[in-house]
Amino acid sequence: MVLGGQVVLRIFKGNIHWKNTAEQLRLVGPASLGVSLLTAGFVGMVFTIQFVREFAKLGLTRSVGGVLALALSRELTPVVTAIILAGRVGSAFAAELGTMQVSEQMDSLRVLYTDPVDYLVTPRVLASMIAGPILNVLCFLMGMGAAVFLADIVYNVPANVIVDSARRALTSYDVMTSMVKSWVFGTVVATISCAWGFTTSGGAKGVGESTTSAVVISLVTIFIADFFLSLVFFQGQGDALKQLK
Repeated sequence: MVLGGQVVLRIFKGNIHWKNTAEQLRLVGPASLGVSLLTAGFVGMVFTIQFVREFAKLGLTRSVGGVLALALSRELTPVVTAIILAGRVGSAFAAELGTMQVSEQMDSLRVLYTDPVDYLVTPRVLASMIAGPILNVLCFLMGMGAAVFLADIVYNVPANVIVDSARRALTSYDVMTSMVKSWVFGTVVATISCAWGFTTSGGAKGVGESTTSAVVISLVTIFIADFFLSLVFFQGQGDALKQLK
């Protein structure tokens, strides 16, 4: 939390190393895009199988698209994207900073009057804050696209039925909450990973332990944060499915 506060303070003050931020943004964004889209596509298809199978028994196949869109936007794509970031990006952040810490490269930066938080941590957190919501939107589109494809090819549910149902169910509020969740998750993953890397000790063994701890704690924090955000955003009785009647 202390490190997170330092990063926020530096961002507001404008103490940002833009070259490092751009480099980290490439790692968090384009370099993570392929695996994120692949995962989102299969998640969308898996839930299509489950929803179409059950809804068909009730004669509600016209509602499948709306339910899928709500599930993907509100929960699945923000959480899945965050899990990918924790496993791929968070582990890289923790390992890289941990290696620099045990090899005394952090001390070398301080000798050169360079603040390691400014130079190393802030660019990583800022890149995750920017890339998280963008990846979330692309994963949502991929998940819905895969769902439409499978429903049309396998279950003979026309694509226009799925798309129209999704359009009627989704609101701007759902999109906003999805973006907020992904922004929070990206910030959490980067901050926790950098904090564990920043406090690594004990040589190569310490680097491995810090990397493992960073990923595990990031995942647990993601699910805890998801619960509280969902409780705040979606408390009370919803009326989104009324639009599908």
